Amino acid sequence: MNRRHWLPIPIIATLLNLSACTPTRVDNPMNLITPPKDWHHAPDAQTRSNPADLKEWWKGFQDPKLNALLSQALANNHDLRSAIARVREAKAMTTVADSMLYPSIDLFAAGGREKKIDRIIGVPNNQGIGLFTPTADMITGGLSARWEIDLFGTRQLEAEAAAAQAEGAEQALHAAQVGLLAQVATHYLELRGIQKRTGILRKNINIQQERLKVLRVFNRTGLTNQWDIARQETLVHTTTSALPELTATSSNLIHHLAVLLGEPPEKMQNRLAHAEPLPTNSPDIPRLLPSDLLEQRPDLRLAQTEVSAMAARLGAARADLLPKLVLSASGGFGALASGGFSSIAESVYTLGSGLTAPIFNAGRIQAHITAFDARLDQVAANYEKTFLLALEDVENAYVAHVSSLERRNRMTEAETAAEETYRLANGLFQHGANDYLSVLDAQRTKLAVADERAKAETEVYVALVSIYRAFGGGWVAEVSH
Repeated sequence: MNRRHWLPIPIIATLLNLSACTPTRVDNPMNLITPPKDWHHAPDAQTRSNPADLKEWWKGFQDPKLNALLSQALANNHDLRSAIARVREAKAMTTVADSMLYPSIDLFAAGGREKKIDRIIGVPNNQGIGLFTPTADMITGGLSARWEIDLFGTRQLEAEAAAAQAEGAEQALHAAQVGLLAQVATHYLELRGIQKRTGILRKNINIQQERLKVLRVFNRTGLTNQWDIARQETLVHTTTSALPELTATSSNLIHHLAVLLGEPPEKMQNRLAHAEPLPTNSPDIPRLLPSDLLEQRPDLRLAQTEVSAMAARLGAARADLLPKLVLSASGGFGALASGGFSSIAESVYTLGSGLTAPIFNAGRIQAHITAFDARLDQVAANYEKTFLLALEDVENAYVAHVSSLERRNRMTEAETAAEETYRLANGLFQHGANDYLSVLDAQRTKLAVADERAKAETEVYVALVSIYRAFGGGWVAEVSH
């Protein structure tokens, strides 16, 4: 039997008790500002949102095509698929880190046959006779175990860091989902707005061309001059020149949606090229308090996990200055059979322990600690900045929504006035008190106002999407109030 020296059981028990503590643990150095009690630019009536409304906010538009696009994006988007794979990877690494807290046990086995030349006896003609030992068959096997006792919580802190990184990967997935949903909805609404404006522009072009024809007729009868015709031709060409830009914008939006949904642009072109109106309904404005952002916004939760992970890694780095204890054990059997004799077998086991502590490493461990401490300051500052940016996002989204609503209301009033102007001009023309050019001018003005109103209406919907994105809509956190 082979035996190695090992520490007495009472000492090992004491060290095992020490392993339950983590004296190098570092507190998270996060100094967030006190969240405001309310939003400065939010509507006056502030009530809590229903979590279901946040999770599937786009259903408030009541647009089946938008719902279908977003469902496909969640299923096929390549960025989401990559984020999901990163979550799987991070969870697997958590298992790896946790496994270091436990002993490792391995099975070993070996066997072979040995026959060697013992010596050479010389004979004439430079020939020799080899004398061989008998053939020996050997086989060994058993189990070996090794366990690094986590005396000062090094492995525990590394496991906590891995768990925080896994949580961060999940939050990154949520953040990608929130961004994807908002991006798809924004592009879809912009596309419908562009299609509406394209239809208005085509009507305006027809009116401009009609006015040019009338002027040419008047020119032949001497009622107008060539200068009026040239000016109208310029207006026709200027108005027509806006059509290619709107068409290109429409195609670009469709192509980008195709990428987000994971399908070829041509297929998406067939689905969305046909013009359809903007939704007639819209979701309610989300109602959350500034403090709710800490739980609902996934980018904030991600930044928080980065701080937790780095604090744990700093604690683990500090623990490298302290001693480490390793226990080892192995046991098994060996058998030897030689030259036809019966095999000889014996059982073998070893027990061992080792204690190591750093003495000199040219400052490597301390430099490692300093580097992790600097990284912790970086991620803590980033978390604080991310919170401020989140507050800014919400306030800016509210401002954009309020201003777009105001602009749409003014353009609605302007459209009503332009419609009345056209009605009066057409009435006077019908009674012979006005010429046809005045009617065309009034109609052109009405269409120009309608185009601006369509832009304002699109901006209202896009701003509403931005509010939901700023609040982290697209998933739901369990917020405790």
